[in-house]
Amino acid sequence: MGLAELVLLAVGLSMDAFAVAICAGLSTVKMSIKKALTVGLYFGFFQGAMPLIGYFAATAFADKIHAYSHWIAFGLLCVIGVKMGMDGFQKDGCPDRECPEGMCNDRTCPNGEKPSNKEQSLKPASMLPLAVATSIDALAVGVSFAVLQMRIIPAVSLIGVTTLVLSMAGFKIGNTFGVKYKSKAQIVGGLILVLIGLRILLEHLGII
Repeated sequence: MGLAELVLLAVGLSMDAFAVAICAGLSTVKMSIKKALTVGLYFGFFQGAMPLIGYFAATAFADKIHAYSHWIAFGLLCVIGVKMGMDGFQKDGCPDRECPEGMCNDRTCPNGEKPSNKEQSLKPASMLPLAVATSIDALAVGVSFAVLQMRIIPAVSLIGVTTLVLSMAGFKIGNTFGVKYKSKAQIVGGLILVLIGLRILLEHLGII
């Protein structure tokens, strides 16, 4: 996997965090660099840490499955990408796993309750569950890094920094424009992951 593919992979992985950052920005009354940086650091750190965990968990047996590495990477990235794309096609709402009640300012909540005007807390109790939830899929990407024998530190650093920057941008977009781009971001991110997986497979098969 070259640098261009790695950058696209980082962008694709960051789309869930980008979408949730939009939700956080939506419920923030007063925008500030400090708040945007806080959101970006939460998402960026966990998006970089999860592939690292997956990588070391898979390293012990990576040499035994190296012959099938391209199929494993292709399968994992496709599953993640398709799931992300399907989430993007779902009707916009305010699911609890992405948007706690306090983040539901200008949309109808699923339970029919009146949206809350409470600003989203950026404290660990609120942000940690969101950061972990949006980065779980990256564990599988770490496994694919192991079987592809990639240099893990530069890879996870790029993923973390990319997610940090895009999460800050999403926070600003949410604060300014609302959730207009949330679904589109998830669909694009899913497509990117599928295409990267397909490229890895075709390269190992000698087709491209």
